[in-house]
Amino acid sequence: MKEQKMKSFPMAPPGKKMDQLTIPGRNVMYSARLEKARIWALLLPLLLFCASNMAWAQGAGKVTHLSGVIAVTKASGESRIISVDSVVEQGDVLSTQDDTYARIKFTDGSEMVMRPNSRLEINAYSFDKERPQEDNVLMRLLKGGLRSVTGLIGKRNKENVSFETPSATIGIRGTHFSALVCQGDCFDITTAGGEIPRDGTHVDVVSGAVNVRNAAGSTEVRAGQFGYVASPEVVPSIVPPASGVSVTMPSSISTNRGTGQGIGASKANECVVSE
Repeated sequence: MKEQKMKSFPMAPPGKKMDQLTIPGRNVMYSARLEKARIWALLLPLLLFCASNMAWAQGAGKVTHLSGVIAVTKASGESRIISVDSVVEQGDVLSTQDDTYARIKFTDGSEMVMRPNSRLEINAYSFDKERPQEDNVLMRLLKGGLRSVTGLIGKRNKENVSFETPSATIGIRGTHFSALVCQGDCFDITTAGGEIPRDGTHVDVVSGAVNVRNAAGSTEVRAGQFGYVASPEVVPSIVPPASGVSVTMPSSISTNRGTGQGIGASKANECVVSE
């Protein structure tokens, strides 16, 4: 039997790199593998960057129910009409039009309904389920009214959730509450006693409690109570039920069966508003 010699893999001559060698029958495959390695080396940092920014791309929340027309003004100054499934972000100012109710669900599970002719600024929103120390929510109700139900941030870091109005700041305590700002424009709303609400901030607590404060002082409003703040210079107070105001909404908005209607039928209805 003849002795078979084992084929040796060629070594690179001095001054020549291994990937410059031509190996009969193997040079094409070897070059392809090198090219794949180079591509992955270039793509990996980009993939890691995209994964780390995925939470940012999801925004603060999205519109889940809509009846009517809602617009958003972005931090860049761009304005657009949005719809069901549209994403809202930190820095957005949301404005509902006549006869419009909009329900928004945020990434921490909290939910909020805006009533007609309302303006809300998402001044700050930071949530990471694995990083509770970064929780932060600040909403500014500039006009109109809303109803809000606490999410995870409000349950684990309630001191980091605030709603500001022109006359007070509302701190939540694991809460389902409503707030209404009247500035000579609440003629279509009545108190439980049938009166037109006074100008100022009105608060209604369904469950939990809120702390209503301004430069003049603070008051805790608990479940079943109504609060009122006339101006930033007046201490917030508890008012009798007959003087209280509740922010109500249609059942199609308040229940999960509603899917939106009109311009809220699909995200395809989102469009930029030119000035």
